[in-house]
Amino acid sequence: MQKPLVITATGDDRVGIVDDVTKIILAHHGNVDASRMARLGGVFAMLMLVSVAEDHLNELQTALDGLRNQGFDLTIRATQRGISQKFRGWHRFQINVRGADHEGIIHEITHHLAQQGVSVETIDTGTEDAPFGGTKLFVMDATVFAPPNSSIESLQEELDAVGNELNVDIEVEPLDS
Repeated sequence: MQKPLVITATGDDRVGIVDDVTKIILAHHGNVDASRMARLGGVFAMLMLVSVAEDHLNELQTALDGLRNQGFDLTIRATQRGISQKFRGWHRFQINVRGADHEGIIHEITHHLAQQGVSVETIDTGTEDAPFGGTKLFVMDATVFAPPNSSIESLQEELDAVGNELNVDIEVEPLDS
C-alpha cells in the first residue's frame, strides 16, 4: 500500500540540489506525485507530495533525515491523497492580481478571502519589471475554493473593492473542479 507524504526541504542553493533529493526518493522506491520548487533569495525550497510503499517508508525517512547533515531543513508529514472532502460542492476559482508593488498586498487579499470563508489552495507571488517607468509590479496567482453559496460575481465585486484600496487589478475566473 502506498503512503503519501508531504516533504519540505530547504537548503542553500547550489547546482544538483533537486537531483540529490529526488535520487534519495527514487532509491527508496518513492515517487514525486506533485511538487513546487523555487529559489528564494539564496535558498532553494522544495515542497513535494511523495508516495512510497509502506514497507520502504522507514528507510526513506531515515535516508531523507541524512539531508540534515548537508545543511538542509527538512519536514516529513503523512497526509491523505486528493482534495479534502470538506470542499466537495465548493466553487474553484483562479485569482490573478497585478499592480504596483507595496507592502501588505498578500495579507490584505488573503485576509479578505478568509473573512468570506474562501480557502486558498495555491498562491504564487513575485515581482516583474513594469513595461514603462522602471518600477516593479506585484504579481499574484492563486487558486481558491469558495463556499457553495458564493458566486463569481460577488467575489469579483468584493475583490474589486479591495483592489481599488490597494491600487491593484484583481481578476477572478472560474475553474473546473
